[in-house]
Amino acid sequence: MELLFQVLPGFMLIFCRITSFFVVAPVLSSKNIPNTFKIGLSLCVTFIVFSSIGLNQAVVIDGQYILLIIREMLIGILLGFLGYMFFTVVQIAGSFMDMQIGFSMANIIDPLSGTSSPLVGNLKYMIAILLFLTFDGHHYLLRAIMESYHWIPLDNQLFTRIYNGQISDFLFQSFSKMFYLSFQLAAPIIAALFLTDLGLGLLTRVAPQFNIFVIGAPLKMILGLILLALLFPELISQFQGLFASLFDSMQNLLQLISGSQPTSP
Repeated sequence: MELLFQVLPGFMLIFCRITSFFVVAPVLSSKNIPNTFKIGLSLCVTFIVFSSIGLNQAVVIDGQYILLIIREMLIGILLGFLGYMFFTVVQIAGSFMDMQIGFSMANIIDPLSGTSSPLVGNLKYMIAILLFLTFDGHHYLLRAIMESYHWIPLDNQLFTRIYNGQISDFLFQSFSKMFYLSFQLAAPIIAALFLTDLGLGLLTRVAPQFNIFVIGAPLKMILGLILLALLFPELISQFQGLFASLFDSMQNLLQLISGSQPTSP
């Protein structure tokens, strides 16, 4: 019992960080994955991490233990939220495309997140998940949360970084980069359909008898679908760059919390 009370506090802190990471991490937090599987996977990863570092760091249950739990949960949520934020790039890019093509009125329910999402955005999101699993991205996520203890031990200074505003500045820069990447993914279709709108506007000036609402809507849909089919082979390289930015930002966040000087997100 004495040994149990010595190792249990550290084990629970590790379990809190890993579980909170799986709650918000992309792919691993999907509603299609049973909660029992998530808890079991969290326990397995916790045992692996605890066997390597848990015995070297003694934790005492006292009045500050609740703050330690909150701190570990915040670390897991920050890492998972950063990964999830980069995955929303695909859906935001799809929203931009749907707005130009004319599909924005027909949103559907995404079974993975349980929220309403655009048609093109949901299609690209599914492709992104398939490519993410194909590139073993879920293994890199597990490796990131396991190696976070080498960067951020149990006696970290997260609250100090939050108080100094470093975490909020980094998240704001990552949020800005997310919109930049979204517009970059949607830029070819947005530019082509903008020129289409410009041409239709000139057509109404030249021939006012044309009903532009009857001609423009199907023309933009057909053109948008053709452009999507032509751009599909480039999705692999685009998503590779997106995943590289995701893991670079997670590494920068770990360096920021650990006290190292990170590069720009």
